[in-house]
Amino acid sequence: MSKPTTNQAQEDSIKLAPPQPRFFLQGSSDAESERQPPSHSQTTSGSVSYVEVPPIIPRNTAFGSPTNPFSPPGSTTSFGSSVMESSTHTPSHHAQNSSSSHFPSPDKSGVTSRATSVADMGRFSGNFGSRPSTADVQSNRESTTRLREAFTSPPPRPLTMMSTAPTAKVKPARHKSTMLSSKGTLEKPWLKERDPYSRIAYFITYGVMLIGIACGAIRCYFGWKNVPLIKGNLCLVLDEEFNSEEGVFGDNGTFFREVDMSGFGNGEFEMTTESSNNSFVKDGHLYIAPTLTSDNLGEAAIVDGVIYNITGCTYNITGGVQYTASSHDATTTASNVVSDFDVEAYTRACSAVSNATAGTIINPVQSARISTRKSASIKFGKVEVRAKIPRGDWLWPAIWMLPVDNKYGSWPISGEIDIMEARGNGPNYRSQGTNWVRASLNWGPLTWLNGVAKTFGAWNLRRGSYDTDFHTYVLEWTEEFMRIYVDTRLHHMMPVLTLNKQSFWERGDFPPVVQNGSEAIILNNPWVNGTTAAPFDESFYLIMNVAVGGTNGWFPDRVGDKPWLDGSQNAMADFWRNKNQWLSTWPTTVEDRALVVEMKDGRPWMKRAE
Repeated sequence: MSKPTTNQAQEDSIKLAPPQPRFFLQGSSDAESERQPPSHSQTTSGSVSYVEVPPIIPRNTAFGSPTNPFSPPGSTTSFGSSVMESSTHTPSHHAQNSSSSHFPSPDKSGVTSRATSVADMGRFSGNFGSRPSTADVQSNRESTTRLREAFTSPPPRPLTMMSTAPTAKVKPARHKSTMLSSKGTLEKPWLKERDPYSRIAYFITYGVMLIGIACGAIRCYFGWKNVPLIKGNLCLVLDEEFNSEEGVFGDNGTFFREVDMSGFGNGEFEMTTESSNNSFVKDGHLYIAPTLTSDNLGEAAIVDGVIYNITGCTYNITGGVQYTASSHDATTTASNVVSDFDVEAYTRACSAVSNATAGTIINPVQSARISTRKSASIKFGKVEVRAKIPRGDWLWPAIWMLPVDNKYGSWPISGEIDIMEARGNGPNYRSQGTNWVRASLNWGPLTWLNGVAKTFGAWNLRRGSYDTDFHTYVLEWTEEFMRIYVDTRLHHMMPVLTLNKQSFWERGDFPPVVQNGSEAIILNNPWVNGTTAAPFDESFYLIMNVAVGGTNGWFPDRVGDKPWLDGSQNAMADFWRNKNQWLSTWPTTVEDRALVVEMKDGRPWMKRAE
């Protein structure tokens, strides 16, 4: 082998020389910039060409070290000349290569890391088809490592004069008690000998607890045992399935339609009719629905110029004494007429006159009142009715009972049992709306002296109202007690009354003399010949109706925008005149506007104690 010539040796040394950087990098320090000026030359030998690749530039040695916050970063060589110098040294024929060396990069940590990203671009340099050298492979490996380091989390931000250095939490020293001696061990005498009183306290504590539990159990037992219940068997009195109009309202039907316009002693604004618009049977349900009289007569006839005689007036049967007469001498029964016929009461019950000058109108609402006075009654037993009350302002649904024979006198001397009464006003009504139902007993020695305030109660439905679903209203009545509740005995609308221990005369605590205007009335016990349960020791029959308004105080004045006053002579006219206030609250569907009674376990029923 011949010795290489001088020219050939120079060419080989040029080929094996390391590549020089082609770009001026701002990521290097000032010293490195001076030692490694930008070079963009290309070495060519024969047919093989080598493109110079920028070397791997290490990160700034000042990276991560604390710096002066008011001095520029180390990557900046000067404030205005470095960029111009870099562009000056870049040849024009390499413009497309040098343009990729100046990428904007956010400086989050205060130290520039552009050198790494620019150095990594060397792996893509070179002409296509050329054979990579050993330096190129080594450069690609190092650039990959640098590329991975570029995605690592930045170092902590250096402290500045505005920063606050974190302070370590100092744990306070634990103070020692001055009562403890540092010499010797602490004495614990309770470990050597137990306190006898601690054992006594132990037994007393748990003994009292056991005694309390035992007393509670005994109280619950006797409370359960002493709950008054109907003893003996009950005989079915009322059996109705509501499957036909004739079976319910016919001549021999279960319910009797009472036709009246008198207001039933309460100043009510409706007239009760025998029309199928106001009481009817449908799909196994009984409906009692109010309607407007103007639908039949027109609005003008209600206000003025008409004398209206109601069809089928039942005053000759009902007598009206229990709700119109003030005399205590007249007597009536469920099947006989009044012994002393009252023409004025008959006229009030069967006719009305509309006169705009006098302020009298025809009853503006038609409704229904049905009863079992001809078919069924009980003296002691159980009544159970499952019903849904109507919704609408000033509606007054009721399920109640009156005596078959006024043995002790006219109302309320012979008594009244209200199983359920309610108001159709919404739950926001301040005097108990559709979310309340009430039960009461009416009794007293005089018509205007009633002891109902001592025998009444109500139950509130906390989540909902009684007009949205059916509920069961129950009366349990014996010689010993009377209970009225809704759905369950726990929901008693009226406290359980004991009838065999105290008479109603004693319960009422009435004065011996009362004053009625200028007249002094001596009170006598009207139930002296009855039992301690009198007047509730006689047979009563069932009534269901939907009244409208009234002047007896059931709807208190100035509550819920009431459009009339109880003491007004034209209360009914005031109610009708302000119909725009309440008519919109009446549902258009009869199912929501009516008192609806459904079958309970196949039938609503009354049972008499045997």
